[in-house]
Amino acid sequence: MTKDIKAQPAPEHLVSKFKLQTSKEVDFFLPVNKGSNAKVGHAKELTAETPKLFQPLEITPGFTLSNRIGVSPMCTYSAPSSGSEIGNPTQFHQTHYGSFALRGSGLIIVESTAVAPNGRLSPEDVGIWNDEQAKAWRSVVQFAHSQGVKIGIQLGHGGRKASGIPPADHLQFGIDSSLGGWSDVKGAVVAPSALPFNPDPEVNLQGYVTPTALTTDQVEETVELFGAAAKRAYEIAGFDFVEIHGAHGYLINEFLSASSNKRTDQYGGSFENRIRFLLEIVDAVKSETHPTFLRISADELTPSDPDAWTIEDSVKLAHVLVERGGVHVIDVSSGANNPHAERRPSHQGFQVPYAKALKAAVGDKIQIAAVGGFVDGEFANKVVENGEADIVLVGKTLLKNPGLPWVWADQLGVKINVGRPLEWPYYHPAWKF
Repeated sequence: MTKDIKAQPAPEHLVSKFKLQTSKEVDFFLPVNKGSNAKVGHAKELTAETPKLFQPLEITPGFTLSNRIGVSPMCTYSAPSSGSEIGNPTQFHQTHYGSFALRGSGLIIVESTAVAPNGRLSPEDVGIWNDEQAKAWRSVVQFAHSQGVKIGIQLGHGGRKASGIPPADHLQFGIDSSLGGWSDVKGAVVAPSALPFNPDPEVNLQGYVTPTALTTDQVEETVELFGAAAKRAYEIAGFDFVEIHGAHGYLINEFLSASSNKRTDQYGGSFENRIRFLLEIVDAVKSETHPTFLRISADELTPSDPDAWTIEDSVKLAHVLVERGGVHVIDVSSGANNPHAERRPSHQGFQVPYAKALKAAVGDKIQIAAVGGFVDGEFANKVVENGEADIVLVGKTLLKNPGLPWVWADQLGVKINVGRPLEWPYYHPAWKF
Protein backbone atom coordinates (compact mmCIF):
# COMPACT_ATOMS: atom_id res chain seq x y z
CA MET A 1 0.00 0.00 0.00
CA THR A 2 1.07 3.47 -0.71
CA LYS A 3 1.19 5.83 2.17
CA ASP A 4 -1.09 8.85 2.02
CA ILE A 5 0.91 12.03 1.67
CA LYS A 6 -0.75 15.06 3.14
CA ALA A 7 -0.01 18.57 1.98
CA GLN A 8 2.05 20.48 4.47
CA PRO A 9 1.99 24.26 4.79
CA ALA A 10 5.01 25.86 3.17
CA PRO A 11 7.66 27.19 5.55
CA GLU A 12 7.04 30.84 6.42
CA HIS A 13 10.37 32.05 4.99
CA LEU A 14 9.45 30.53 1.61
CA VAL A 15 5.97 32.04 1.58
CA SER A 16 7.34 35.55 2.06
CA LYS A 17 10.10 34.95 -0.48
CA PHE A 18 8.04 33.52 -3.31
CA LYS A 19 4.59 35.08 -2.93
CA LEU A 20 3.89 36.96 -6.15
CA GLN A 21 3.77 40.72 -6.00
CA THR A 22 1.28 42.18 -8.47
CA SER A 23 1.03 45.62 -10.01
CA LYS A 24 -1.42 48.16 -8.64
CA GLU A 25 -1.04 50.31 -11.75
CA VAL A 26 -3.16 48.11 -14.04
CA ASP A 27 -6.60 46.56 -13.65
CA PHE A 28 -5.52 43.01 -14.53
CA PHE A 29 -3.28 40.41 -12.90
CA LEU A 30 0.36 41.24 -13.65
CA PRO A 31 3.26 39.89 -11.57
CA VAL A 32 6.07 42.40 -11.09
CA ASN A 33 9.55 42.36 -9.60
CA LYS A 34 10.04 43.05 -5.90
CA GLY A 35 12.39 45.40 -4.12
CA SER A 36 13.55 49.01 -4.16
CA ASN A 37 15.61 48.48 -7.33
CA ALA A 38 13.05 46.34 -9.14
CA LYS A 39 12.33 48.77 -11.97
CA VAL A 40 12.69 47.33 -15.45
CA GLY A 41 16.04 48.32 -16.91
CA HIS A 42 17.74 48.70 -13.53
CA ALA A 43 20.96 46.74 -13.02
CA LYS A 44 20.43 43.85 -10.61
CA GLU A 45 23.80 44.55 -9.02
CA LEU A 46 24.86 48.17 -9.31
CA THR A 47 28.54 48.84 -8.61
CA ALA A 48 31.15 51.44 -9.50
CA GLU A 49 32.18 49.10 -12.34
CA THR A 50 28.73 49.00 -13.94
CA PRO A 51 28.96 50.45 -17.47
CA LYS A 52 27.61 54.00 -17.46
CA LEU A 53 24.91 53.08 -19.99
CA PHE A 54 23.29 51.01 -17.23
CA GLN A 55 23.81 53.42 -14.37
CA PRO A 56 20.75 55.40 -13.21
CA LEU A 57 20.44 59.04 -14.25
CA GLU A 58 18.72 61.70 -12.17
CA ILE A 59 17.06 64.30 -14.41
CA THR A 60 15.40 66.29 -11.63
CA PRO A 61 14.95 65.54 -7.91
CA GLY A 62 12.64 62.53 -7.71
CA PHE A 63 12.88 61.78 -11.43
CA THR A 64 15.52 59.11 -12.02
CA LEU A 65 15.92 56.84 -15.03
CA SER A 66 16.89 53.22 -14.40
CA ASN A 67 19.42 53.40 -17.26
CA ARG A 68 20.50 55.73 -20.09
CA ILE A 69 18.66 53.99 -22.97
CA GLY A 70 15.43 55.51 -24.25
CA VAL A 71 12.84 54.83 -26.93
CA SER A 72 12.98 57.63 -29.48
CA PRO A 73 9.61 59.10 -30.53
CA MET A 74 8.51 57.43 -33.76
CA CYS A 75 5.21 58.03 -35.54
CA THR A 76 3.13 54.92 -36.16
CA TYR A 77 0.26 56.49 -38.16
CA SER A 78 -2.23 54.17 -36.47
CA ALA A 79 -4.96 56.34 -34.95
CA PRO A 80 -8.51 56.78 -36.27
CA SER A 81 -8.61 59.69 -38.72
CA SER A 82 -12.26 60.62 -38.25
CA GLY A 83 -15.29 60.10 -36.04
CA SER A 84 -15.66 60.37 -32.28
CA GLU A 85 -12.33 58.60 -31.65
CA ILE A 86 -10.27 60.73 -34.02
CA GLY A 87 -6.66 60.89 -32.86
CA ASN A 88 -7.18 58.39 -30.03
CA PRO A 89 -4.46 55.84 -29.25
CA THR A 90 -5.76 52.29 -29.51
CA GLN A 91 -4.97 48.81 -28.21
CA PHE A 92 -2.17 48.78 -30.77
CA HIS A 93 -0.42 51.61 -28.94
CA GLN A 94 -0.63 49.79 -25.60
CA THR A 95 0.85 46.67 -27.20
CA HIS A 96 3.51 48.66 -29.06
CA TYR A 97 4.76 50.75 -26.15
CA GLY A 98 4.21 47.92 -23.68
CA SER A 99 6.74 45.80 -25.58
CA PHE A 100 9.42 48.39 -24.76
CA ALA A 101 8.30 48.79 -21.14
CA LEU A 102 8.81 45.07 -20.45
CA ARG A 103 12.26 44.68 -21.97
CA GLY A 104 14.74 47.11 -20.46
CA SER A 105 14.34 50.62 -21.83
CA GLY A 106 14.91 53.27 -19.17
CA LEU A 107 12.44 55.71 -20.68
CA ILE A 108 9.88 55.86 -23.46
CA ILE A 109 8.98 58.93 -25.51
CA VAL A 110 5.61 58.50 -27.18
CA GLU A 111 5.35 59.52 -30.82
CA SER A 112 4.60 63.06 -32.01
CA THR A 113 1.12 63.85 -30.73
CA ALA A 114 -0.83 66.74 -32.19
CA VAL A 115 -1.93 69.68 -30.05
CA ALA A 116 -4.58 70.60 -32.65
CA PRO A 117 -6.42 68.71 -35.42
CA ASN A 118 -4.69 70.66 -38.19
CA GLY A 119 -1.34 70.07 -36.48
CA ARG A 120 -1.35 66.35 -37.26
CA LEU A 121 1.46 65.27 -39.55
CA SER A 122 -1.01 62.91 -41.22
CA PRO A 123 -4.72 62.17 -40.76
CA GLU A 124 -3.76 58.97 -38.88
CA ASP A 125 -1.66 60.72 -36.23
CA VAL A 126 -2.51 60.57 -32.53
CA GLY A 127 -3.66 63.68 -30.71
CA ILE A 128 -4.10 65.21 -27.30
CA TRP A 129 -6.17 68.26 -28.16
CA ASN A 130 -9.14 67.00 -26.13
CA ASP A 131 -9.76 65.23 -22.84
CA GLU A 132 -11.03 62.00 -24.41
CA GLN A 133 -7.73 61.52 -26.23
CA ALA A 134 -5.85 62.09 -22.98
CA LYS A 135 -8.02 59.48 -21.24
CA ALA A 136 -7.25 57.01 -24.04
CA TRP A 137 -3.53 57.39 -23.28
CA ARG A 138 -4.00 56.27 -19.65
CA SER A 139 -3.70 52.54 -20.29
CA VAL A 140 -0.42 53.06 -22.17
CA VAL A 141 0.97 55.13 -19.29
CA GLN A 142 -0.29 52.78 -16.60
CA PHE A 143 1.35 49.76 -18.19
CA ALA A 144 4.71 51.55 -18.39
CA HIS A 145 4.34 52.56 -14.75
CA SER A 146 3.58 48.95 -13.78
CA GLN A 147 7.17 48.20 -14.83
CA GLY A 148 8.64 51.31 -13.18
CA VAL A 149 9.48 52.85 -16.55
CA LYS A 150 9.31 56.61 -17.12
CA ILE A 151 7.12 57.55 -20.07
CA GLY A 152 6.60 60.92 -21.72
CA ILE A 153 4.73 62.28 -24.71
CA GLN A 154 6.07 64.37 -27.57
CA LEU A 155 3.84 67.35 -28.28
CA GLY A 156 3.93 68.65 -31.83
CA HIS A 157 2.37 70.70 -34.59
CA GLY A 158 3.18 69.92 -38.22
CA GLY A 159 2.97 73.48 -39.50
CA ARG A 160 3.47 73.63 -43.27
CA LYS A 161 4.24 69.88 -43.34
CA ALA A 162 0.90 68.87 -41.82
CA SER A 163 -1.71 66.84 -43.74
CA GLY A 164 0.88 64.51 -45.25
CA ILE A 165 0.71 60.96 -46.54
CA PRO A 166 1.68 58.37 -43.92
CA PRO A 167 4.39 57.26 -43.98
CA ALA A 168 5.94 56.62 -47.41
CA ASP A 169 7.30 59.72 -49.18
CA HIS A 170 6.04 61.68 -46.20
CA LEU A 171 8.29 64.64 -46.93
CA GLN A 172 7.03 64.96 -50.51
CA PHE A 173 3.26 64.59 -50.57
CA GLY A 174 0.44 66.49 -48.94
CA ILE A 175 -3.13 65.19 -49.19
CA ASP A 176 -6.51 66.86 -49.48
CA SER A 177 -9.92 66.19 -47.98
CA SER A 178 -10.70 63.40 -50.45
CA LEU A 179 -8.14 61.29 -48.56
CA GLY A 180 -8.91 62.65 -45.11
CA GLY A 181 -6.42 65.51 -45.26
CA TRP A 182 -6.97 69.27 -45.12
CA SER A 183 -4.45 70.74 -47.55
CA ASP A 184 -7.34 72.02 -49.69
CA VAL A 185 -9.11 73.68 -46.76
CA LYS A 186 -8.43 77.40 -46.76
CA GLY A 187 -6.30 78.45 -43.80
CA ALA A 188 -5.95 74.92 -42.38
CA VAL A 189 -2.26 74.41 -43.19
CA VAL A 190 -0.36 77.09 -41.30
CA ALA A 191 3.21 78.27 -40.83
CA PRO A 192 5.19 81.31 -39.71
CA SER A 193 5.22 82.56 -43.30
CA ALA A 194 3.43 81.70 -46.54
CA LEU A 195 6.30 79.57 -47.84
CA PRO A 196 5.71 75.96 -48.99
CA PHE A 197 8.08 73.28 -47.79
CA ASN A 198 9.24 72.68 -51.35
CA PRO A 199 8.38 75.26 -54.00
CA ASP A 200 10.02 73.23 -56.78
CA PRO A 201 7.13 71.74 -58.83
CA GLU A 202 9.37 69.07 -60.35
CA VAL A 203 10.21 67.70 -56.90
CA ASN A 204 7.05 68.67 -55.05
CA LEU A 205 4.82 66.76 -57.46
CA GLN A 206 1.41 67.11 -55.80
CA GLY A 207 3.04 68.09 -52.61
CA TYR A 208 2.79 70.48 -49.75
CA VAL A 209 0.65 73.52 -50.41
CA THR A 210 1.58 77.10 -49.72
CA PRO A 211 0.59 77.52 -46.06
CA THR A 212 -1.30 80.40 -44.50
CA ALA A 213 0.88 82.64 -42.35
CA LEU A 214 -0.32 82.69 -38.76
CA THR A 215 -1.45 86.05 -37.41
CA THR A 216 0.20 87.29 -34.24
CA ASP A 217 -2.94 86.39 -32.29
CA GLN A 218 -2.93 82.89 -33.80
CA VAL A 219 0.70 82.40 -32.76
CA GLU A 220 -0.24 83.23 -29.18
CA GLU A 221 -3.24 80.89 -29.38
CA THR A 222 -0.96 78.08 -30.60
CA VAL A 223 1.27 78.60 -27.57
CA GLU A 224 -1.83 78.10 -25.43
CA LEU A 225 -2.62 74.87 -27.31
CA PHE A 226 0.74 73.43 -26.26
CA GLY A 227 0.12 74.47 -22.66
CA ALA A 228 -3.34 72.89 -22.62
CA ALA A 229 -1.99 69.67 -24.15
CA ALA A 230 0.73 69.44 -21.50
CA LYS A 231 -1.86 69.93 -18.76
CA ARG A 232 -3.93 67.05 -20.17
CA ALA A 233 -0.82 64.89 -20.47
CA TYR A 234 -0.06 65.32 -16.77
CA GLU A 235 -3.46 65.64 -15.12
CA ILE A 236 -5.51 63.20 -17.20
CA ALA A 237 -3.14 60.76 -18.92
CA GLY A 238 -0.53 60.66 -16.13
CA PHE A 239 2.62 61.05 -18.24
CA ASP A 240 5.90 61.66 -16.43
CA PHE A 241 7.22 64.34 -18.79
CA VAL A 242 6.51 66.06 -22.07
CA GLU A 243 8.85 66.59 -24.99
CA ILE A 244 8.37 69.66 -27.17
CA HIS A 245 8.88 68.76 -30.83
CA GLY A 246 11.02 71.59 -32.16
CA ALA A 247 12.71 69.62 -34.94
CA HIS A 248 12.35 68.14 -38.43
CA GLY A 249 10.79 71.08 -40.22
CA TYR A 250 7.57 71.19 -38.23
CA LEU A 251 6.00 74.37 -36.86
CA ILE A 252 8.45 75.28 -34.09
CA ASN A 253 11.43 74.46 -36.31
CA GLU A 254 9.89 76.66 -39.01
CA PHE A 255 9.84 79.60 -36.59
CA LEU A 256 13.46 79.03 -35.53
CA SER A 257 14.93 79.06 -39.03
CA ALA A 258 15.27 82.28 -41.02
CA SER A 259 14.89 80.17 -44.16
CA SER A 260 11.23 79.46 -43.30
CA ASN A 261 10.45 82.45 -41.06
CA LYS A 262 10.12 85.78 -42.87
CA ARG A 263 7.85 87.46 -40.32
CA THR A 264 8.15 91.13 -39.44
CA ASP A 265 6.44 91.04 -36.03
CA GLN A 266 7.96 90.03 -32.68
CA TYR A 267 8.18 86.39 -33.86
CA GLY A 268 10.44 86.99 -36.86
CA GLY A 269 13.62 88.69 -37.99
CA SER A 270 16.32 88.54 -35.32
CA PHE A 271 17.52 85.36 -33.62
CA GLU A 272 15.88 86.52 -30.39
CA ASN A 273 12.55 87.00 -32.16
CA ARG A 274 12.69 83.69 -34.02
CA ILE A 275 13.22 81.71 -30.81
CA ARG A 276 10.43 83.59 -29.01
CA PHE A 277 7.69 81.14 -30.07
CA LEU A 278 9.66 78.20 -28.68
CA LEU A 279 10.49 79.98 -25.43
CA GLU A 280 6.85 80.89 -24.88
CA ILE A 281 5.90 77.24 -25.43
CA VAL A 282 8.53 76.17 -22.89
CA ASP A 283 6.95 78.57 -20.39
CA ALA A 284 3.47 77.25 -21.23
CA VAL A 285 4.28 73.56 -20.73
CA LYS A 286 6.85 73.64 -17.91
CA SER A 287 5.89 72.08 -14.61
CA GLU A 288 7.29 72.29 -11.10
CA THR A 289 6.90 68.53 -10.70
CA HIS A 290 7.75 67.17 -14.17
CA PRO A 291 10.85 67.65 -16.36
CA THR A 292 10.56 69.10 -19.85
CA PHE A 293 12.37 67.61 -22.86
CA LEU A 294 12.99 69.47 -26.12
CA ARG A 295 13.84 67.91 -29.49
CA ILE A 296 15.66 70.15 -31.95
CA SER A 297 17.22 69.82 -35.37
CA ALA A 298 20.69 71.00 -34.42
CA ASP A 299 21.60 71.86 -38.00
CA GLU A 300 19.54 72.35 -41.14
CA LEU A 301 22.31 70.73 -43.22
CA THR A 302 21.97 73.36 -45.93
CA PRO A 303 25.23 75.35 -46.04
CA SER A 304 24.19 76.76 -49.42
CA ASP A 305 21.42 78.74 -47.70
CA PRO A 306 22.75 81.63 -45.56
CA ASP A 307 19.41 81.75 -43.70
CA ALA A 308 19.49 78.09 -42.67
CA TRP A 309 19.66 77.12 -38.99
CA THR A 310 23.12 75.84 -37.99
CA ILE A 311 24.81 74.07 -35.10
CA GLU A 312 26.12 77.47 -34.00
CA ASP A 313 22.51 78.66 -33.69
CA SER A 314 21.68 75.57 -31.62
CA VAL A 315 24.59 76.21 -29.26
CA LYS A 316 23.40 79.80 -28.88
CA LEU A 317 19.87 78.55 -28.16
CA ALA A 318 21.21 76.08 -25.60
CA HIS A 319 22.91 78.91 -23.70
CA VAL A 320 19.60 80.80 -23.63
CA LEU A 321 17.81 77.71 -22.30
CA VAL A 322 20.41 77.29 -19.56
CA GLU A 323 19.98 80.91 -18.52
CA ARG A 324 16.16 80.85 -18.58
CA GLY A 325 15.58 77.35 -17.20
CA GLY A 326 12.54 75.21 -17.93
CA VAL A 327 14.22 72.61 -20.18
CA HIS A 328 15.92 69.63 -18.57
CA VAL A 329 16.80 67.44 -21.57
CA ILE A 330 17.69 68.45 -25.14
CA ASP A 331 17.08 65.64 -27.64
CA VAL A 332 19.46 66.34 -30.52
CA SER A 333 18.52 65.43 -34.10
CA SER A 334 19.06 67.35 -37.35
CA GLY A 335 17.66 68.31 -40.74
CA ALA A 336 14.24 68.09 -42.43
CA ASN A 337 13.38 71.79 -42.69
CA ASN A 338 14.88 72.26 -46.14
CA PRO A 339 14.21 69.98 -49.13
CA HIS A 340 17.65 70.81 -50.51
CA ALA A 341 19.53 69.68 -47.41
CA GLU A 342 22.69 67.67 -47.94
CA ARG A 343 22.24 63.92 -47.72
CA ARG A 344 24.62 62.14 -45.35
CA PRO A 345 25.43 58.47 -44.81
CA SER A 346 23.41 57.30 -41.81
CA HIS A 347 26.07 55.19 -40.11
CA GLN A 348 25.93 54.33 -36.42
CA GLY A 349 26.28 57.48 -34.36
CA PHE A 350 26.10 59.88 -37.32
CA GLN A 351 24.18 62.43 -35.22
CA VAL A 352 26.43 62.18 -32.16
CA PRO A 353 28.72 65.12 -33.11
CA TYR A 354 25.74 67.48 -32.73
CA ALA A 355 24.95 66.07 -29.28
CA LYS A 356 28.62 66.38 -28.34
CA ALA A 357 28.70 70.05 -29.36
CA LEU A 358 25.65 70.83 -27.25
CA LYS A 359 26.94 68.83 -24.29
CA ALA A 360 30.15 70.86 -24.40
CA ALA A 361 28.04 74.03 -24.37
CA VAL A 362 25.70 73.19 -21.47
CA GLY A 363 27.84 70.93 -19.28
CA ASP A 364 25.77 69.39 -16.51
CA LYS A 365 23.14 72.15 -16.52
CA ILE A 366 20.98 70.33 -19.10
CA GLN A 367 21.05 66.62 -19.98
CA ILE A 368 21.71 65.79 -23.63
CA ALA A 369 20.16 62.89 -25.57
CA ALA A 370 21.87 61.57 -28.71
CA VAL A 371 20.13 59.83 -31.61
CA GLY A 372 21.27 58.26 -34.85
CA GLY A 373 21.43 54.62 -35.85
CA PHE A 374 22.59 52.98 -32.62
CA VAL A 375 22.90 49.20 -33.00
CA ASP A 376 25.77 48.18 -30.72
CA GLY A 377 25.85 48.32 -26.93
CA GLU A 378 29.58 48.96 -26.61
CA PHE A 379 29.34 51.88 -29.04
CA ALA A 380 26.36 53.36 -27.19
CA ASN A 381 28.13 52.96 -23.86
CA LYS A 382 31.20 54.81 -25.16
CA VAL A 383 29.01 57.76 -26.14
CA VAL A 384 27.88 58.22 -22.54
CA GLU A 385 31.19 57.14 -20.97
CA ASN A 386 33.02 59.77 -23.06
CA GLY A 387 30.60 62.51 -22.05
CA GLU A 388 29.28 63.08 -25.58
CA ALA A 389 25.71 62.63 -24.34
CA ASP A 390 23.87 61.59 -21.19
CA ILE A 391 21.16 59.50 -22.85
CA VAL A 392 21.06 57.35 -25.98
CA LEU A 393 17.73 57.33 -27.81
CA VAL A 394 17.09 54.40 -30.14
CA GLY A 395 14.47 54.22 -32.88
CA LYS A 396 14.48 51.77 -35.78
CA THR A 397 16.66 49.19 -34.04
CA LEU A 398 14.14 48.99 -31.19
CA LEU A 399 11.29 48.53 -33.65
CA LYS A 400 13.04 45.42 -34.91
CA ASN A 401 13.97 44.22 -31.42
CA PRO A 402 12.18 45.76 -28.40
CA GLY A 403 14.57 43.77 -26.20
CA LEU A 404 17.63 45.62 -27.49
CA PRO A 405 18.56 47.10 -24.06
CA TRP A 406 18.54 43.55 -22.68
CA VAL A 407 20.83 42.43 -25.52
CA TRP A 408 23.15 45.38 -24.86
CA ALA A 409 23.21 44.49 -21.16
CA ASP A 410 24.35 40.98 -22.07
CA GLN A 411 27.05 42.42 -24.35
CA LEU A 412 28.34 44.59 -21.51
CA GLY A 413 28.14 41.87 -18.85
CA VAL A 414 25.26 43.41 -16.91
CA LYS A 415 22.17 41.67 -15.58
CA ILE A 416 19.13 43.96 -15.66
CA ASN A 417 15.54 43.68 -14.53
CA VAL A 418 13.00 42.97 -17.23
CA GLY A 419 9.30 42.17 -16.92
CA ARG A 420 8.84 39.41 -14.35
CA PRO A 421 6.86 37.15 -16.72
CA LEU A 422 9.79 37.23 -19.18
CA GLU A 423 13.01 37.02 -17.21
CA TRP A 424 12.89 33.71 -15.34
CA PRO A 425 14.23 31.51 -18.19
CA TYR A 426 17.31 33.74 -18.37
CA TYR A 427 17.90 34.53 -14.70
CA HIS A 428 16.98 31.16 -13.23
CA PRO A 429 16.60 30.95 -9.45
CA ALA A 430 19.04 28.79 -7.54
CA TRP A 431 17.45 25.51 -6.55
CA LYS A 432 18.43 25.73 -2.92
CA PHE A 433 17.04 27.50 0.09
